[in-house]
Amino acid sequence: MATERNAEQTRTRILEAAQEEIYQNGYQGMRIEAILQKTNLAKGALYHHFPNKLALGYAVVDEILMEHIQTNWNEYATKYPNPLTAIQQMFLDKAECYKNEECFKGCPLNNLNQEMAAIDQGFHQRLEKVMESIYQSIVGSLELGQQQGHVRADINPTKIAMFIMASYQGIMGAAKCMQAPELLSDLFGTLNDYIDTLRAPEKMH
Repeated sequence: MATERNAEQTRTRILEAAQEEIYQNGYQGMRIEAILQKTNLAKGALYHHFPNKLALGYAVVDEILMEHIQTNWNEYATKYPNPLTAIQQMFLDKAECYKNEECFKGCPLNNLNQEMAAIDQGFHQRLEKVMESIYQSIVGSLELGQQQGHVRADINPTKIAMFIMASYQGIMGAAKCMQAPELLSDLFGTLNDYIDTLRAPEKMH
């Protein structure tokens, strides 16, 4: 039992180190030697869990990115019953988190989409699955918001969800390209102004 637990902990350490390397240098710039240094593992220990660099990259998307995104969304959805408020607050927190970054690396998911989705089918399929998960979460929340009277009944949740998701990716990409994370506050603020227009009118008592 202890051996299984240690093996799982080792695997998690490798994945976390790989995710950090990919975020800093991109998948193609990720070096196995750097991961070994971060984890203090022998090469054999790493290859016991991941037979090659590609398998490691795939696992980062499947397990680290997917789990982080789902956990992050669930936290906001639980804290803010109104889905529009949940989305807006998530954007505000992102802007606050990154505003003082000296070297802004952008969104990990967006980075991998730009780097790998068009050149490797395995990455494409996995990244598309993560994006679909985000999309369906937003659609579901907007539909529930309509049922609960938070969101205007006349909007199309599927179109709005795609627009919000694409806007987020574009904003993060623009701030990274310009190395201006301070722009996130204004850009997300503008997007949040739009999201306010999706709110259902308050009922008069």
